[in-house]
Amino acid sequence: MLLKLNNMDTSNTKEKRIYLRIRNLCGLLGIILPWLALFSAGIARPHPSEEWWWSISATYYQSPALVGVLVPACIVLITYIGYNTWDNVITSLSGIFGLCIVLFPCSVSWIESGTPVGFFQVPMHISNIIHTVCAALFFILIACNSIFLFTKSSGNMTDRKRIRNLIYRICGIGMLVTEVIFAIIILCGLPKYCIMITEILLLHLFGIAWLVKGEAFPFLNDKTEASKI
Repeated sequence: MLLKLNNMDTSNTKEKRIYLRIRNLCGLLGIILPWLALFSAGIARPHPSEEWWWSISATYYQSPALVGVLVPACIVLITYIGYNTWDNVITSLSGIFGLCIVLFPCSVSWIESGTPVGFFQVPMHISNIIHTVCAALFFILIACNSIFLFTKSSGNMTDRKRIRNLIYRICGIGMLVTEVIFAIIILCGLPKYCIMITEILLLHLFGIAWLVKGEAFPFLNDKTEASKI
């Protein structure tokens, strides 16, 4: 009987470690994506336009970094097993919309509008519409996940859990606010390099939330209790 209990404890510990690694992987990929995309596109020569760095999505046409980082992150989200149905639905849909960001590239000034692009070779102006919608839905769902699901608890609310919840809400609300700013940039015709700034902020907020959820920062974790949902 004692051996059986010990095996159960070991199994639960291993399962927890797997979940933490998955969450940390998502967070890390989100944070490194913009910098890796900028670096890899920056060393590519020649640059077709000065606009090559104005958005992470535009680096798709010069570097494999966007595909190489976003696709694994989205596969992790799609296969992630959450604590309830809503958790599964939101993370899976996030992963699907994230994949569509790659499958349907954005439009760029140096390629003619009707040129077939992406995995499905649709005209670029149509691909750009799908790309934009999927990107917006991706971050909206990720923000909702951070605000409403990461903040849940299966036990007593500890002081450190309250701090983590505050971070989750800041990240989630920050993503929603940044998306509004992104829309204002597009609608008001502000300098397009501002898009890159908002994208970097979005991905860092996403990454921080998932790293905190993955217990990457020991000073935020509960000392004596098992991790809360």
